[in-house]
Amino acid sequence: MIILVMGVSGSGKTTVGKLLADSLGWGFSDADAFHSPENVEKMRQGIPLSEADRKPWLQDLQTAIKHWLQENKNVVLACSALKDSYRQFLVVDSNRVKLVYLKGSYQLIQKRLQERQNHYMSDQLLTSQFETLEEPLETIYIDIAEPPQAIVQNIRTILGI
Repeated sequence: MIILVMGVSGSGKTTVGKLLADSLGWGFSDADAFHSPENVEKMRQGIPLSEADRKPWLQDLQTAIKHWLQENKNVVLACSALKDSYRQFLVVDSNRVKLVYLKGSYQLIQKRLQERQNHYMSDQLLTSQFETLEEPLETIYIDIAEPPQAIVQNIRTILGI
């Protein structure tokens, strides 16, 4: 199974994803690691990515997901997956790829981003992330105001794992 933990930058995808993977004894992967150096530099400069920038990134992510499924690997993937079309592209098997949406207010996430250090994604891009976000209709919604360990337990309870 693949659990795709999604949300805007600063919602806790990596923190929650790592904790969830550790609690399950699963692999963890961060979609940020699939970005090209050019994409990372754009984001570091506060420039939103274009659809053309995202296309190879999404293709690489889909390839990884298909590989993990083929190998029967259980992986938690932290990925923004802001648009419905991205999620449809990445959820190649709805029985084995589950979406978990980390939802929070703009103010809370902005505060988190302002406190974060050593990350290329600044709070400058938060507005564009919220503008791009198409909230999923049918998925697991998790309130990010809870502590990370409580979020992990909520996810495990809802998924029954």
